[in-house]
Amino acid sequence: MIGIHTRDDGDADRGQVGIGTLIVFIAMVLVAAIAAGVLINTAGSLQSQASDTGTETQQAVANQIEVVHAYGVTNYEAGTTDASQVDEINLVVKKSAGSDVIDMTSLTVQYTSEGTSDTLEYVDSSTGAGADQFETTGLAETPDAGESLTDTSDRIELNIVLANTGDTALQPGDSATVELVDQSGAKFSYGVTVPATFSDDSAVVEV
Repeated sequence: MIGIHTRDDGDADRGQVGIGTLIVFIAMVLVAAIAAGVLINTAGSLQSQASDTGTETQQAVANQIEVVHAYGVTNYEAGTTDASQVDEINLVVKKSAGSDVIDMTSLTVQYTSEGTSDTLEYVDSSTGAGADQFETTGLAETPDAGESLTDTSDRIELNIVLANTGDTALQPGDSATVELVDQSGAKFSYGVTVPATFSDDSAVVEV
């Protein structure tokens, strides 16, 4: 008697199910790998941004400019004009201890008085300041150009001609604010007050 063997289709079904499971598993691995790559890239980008933000914040806090002396130049001219107003403001500045090098060429000056508010930018003293500009001069052993505050011993004189700000002059008793903003965004404000009275022959007055 010849025996007849019938194939059990259950084995074929199990094979198909196994292949399908394998395909799903591989797809899940690929998706997980892609997701992990995206997360790693995002984390790296956020870390870089956080580091940059931290550095900028630290500089903005640490970098400080100090005004060690301030005076105004009056309109006095010997034999012709008595002093009656202040035409220029000069600030002698230095960098505070712990500050990085302060680039004066990147400095901006916000001048605000009762009559005007203007932003001034640096110009080389050899060119001469015009509208919306200020110039600097190195004092003592600081290079004459006064382009940077490198050491705490450096002194730079910052000159603001009021006619370049839109303000013609400051009269006795007038006041203004000069805000210095360096390359890191650190700010320093200095209040200027013209004496209520000063001598007719005063070429300069403290402000």
